[in-house]
Amino acid sequence: MKAAQIAELLNEPACAHNHIAAKEKSGCAKPKPGATAGGCSFDGAQIALLPIADVAHIVHGPIACAGSSWDNRGTRSTGSTLYKIGMTTDLTEQDVIMGRGEKRLFHAIKQAIDDHAPAAVFVYATCVTALIGDDFEAVCKAAAERFGVPVVPVDAAGFYGTKNLGNRLGGEAMFKYVIGTREPDPVPASALRKLGPGIKVHAINLIGEYNIAGEFFPVAPLFDELGLRILSTLSGDARFNEVQTMHRAAATMVVCAKALLNVARKLKEIYGIPFFEGSFYGVRDMSQALRDFAGLLNDPDLTARTEALIAREEAKANAALEPWRARLKGKRVLLYTGGVKSWSIVSALQDLGMEVVATGTKKSTEEDKARIREIMGPDANMIEDGSPKALLGAYQELRADILIAGGRNLYMALKSRIPFLDINQEREFAYAGYAGMPELARQLALTIENPVWAAVRKPAPWAREKAAGTPVTAG
Repeated sequence: MKAAQIAELLNEPACAHNHIAAKEKSGCAKPKPGATAGGCSFDGAQIALLPIADVAHIVHGPIACAGSSWDNRGTRSTGSTLYKIGMTTDLTEQDVIMGRGEKRLFHAIKQAIDDHAPAAVFVYATCVTALIGDDFEAVCKAAAERFGVPVVPVDAAGFYGTKNLGNRLGGEAMFKYVIGTREPDPVPASALRKLGPGIKVHAINLIGEYNIAGEFFPVAPLFDELGLRILSTLSGDARFNEVQTMHRAAATMVVCAKALLNVARKLKEIYGIPFFEGSFYGVRDMSQALRDFAGLLNDPDLTARTEALIAREEAKANAALEPWRARLKGKRVLLYTGGVKSWSIVSALQDLGMEVVATGTKKSTEEDKARIREIMGPDANMIEDGSPKALLGAYQELRADILIAGGRNLYMALKSRIPFLDINQEREFAYAGYAGMPELARQLALTIENPVWAAVRKPAPWAREKAAGTPVTAG
């Protein structure tokens, strides 16, 4: 990857904060020493592409880059589970010294194809293979010609920069090698009969929707009912042949704020596909996403049917949420996450009558922060420091009732005996869409009201006995 290409991705023209006066224009954050702590470019590229379910994902590098990689992305699939298998060339010091990296990669691709018959193979470069100069793109091209299976190089070595940059590098690989290489299949006759006569089918894309914990499964039927045919999600529960057809959509929704914005922009510039940014978290945002699709597609019949669907689903969601709102109203939340969730989850929590006392912005873009201010007010409390000391200090100072964060903060919260709910990719529950809101409310109430917190905060029995001067007896 050339420095000029990385600079171009950092200076993403579709980012709103790149449209201010030239003298103030800063572009996205440039890589700095230590910037990859908590997520490097390699990590970002894998996160963006791993949910493509029928692809063999090979990490070209030492075993540590693959880590404990069985199902390391909490996405769910309706079919193939090949994406769950961690594959790596497992380079050793001897391989590096003897220059055997390219040979090992070629044989790894062959083994993946022989053993799993994937729709395609994605190969991810790492710091080691980029530094020693392995021409993995040439190896991928030779393997594709030899075995007759698409082999896609994903050039996103960790030292290139941050996780957000890696997301975009993954998107660049899709645009360079995959998108536009196949035409969509015709709409099935059964789907047309189900919609009814006179209803037009519109093809759409979802970018940055990862189907974590299967949360898009309850949302998809709403799109089917409206005649919105999802050509591809990039990349939750996606298939390789679906990603190939993204250039034939009529509209695109960017779900995860800036992760793959470059793909949406290029689809618009090259193929004329308009896009908008939205969220499926919270009743209001879910309804707005459907309205935005209807507005972009400019179909009066679709708009009318969308409003009818929204009225029906909001009524059902509000009825389901009513008992939970009574229990959660006024509870104070410290939210520490990043990206789209730094503002979209705020909206969902406000729907429940909760107060978000602060939200984390370490991995958020300038536009994410602007949306936070729009939702929480101009004086919104935004936390950059995610260290345990800073988070616990903020929790106590702001008198929060619960910490909502990622899995890496779980044990810190448990050791500190404070209620904690996992919101990131490791979670087991689905919170998106109208059906996801009651589940979110249920998990929040169960967590905050759990009697274990009162129990663990009490002094131990032997400590109480000692304080009272009562002899501590054994047994």
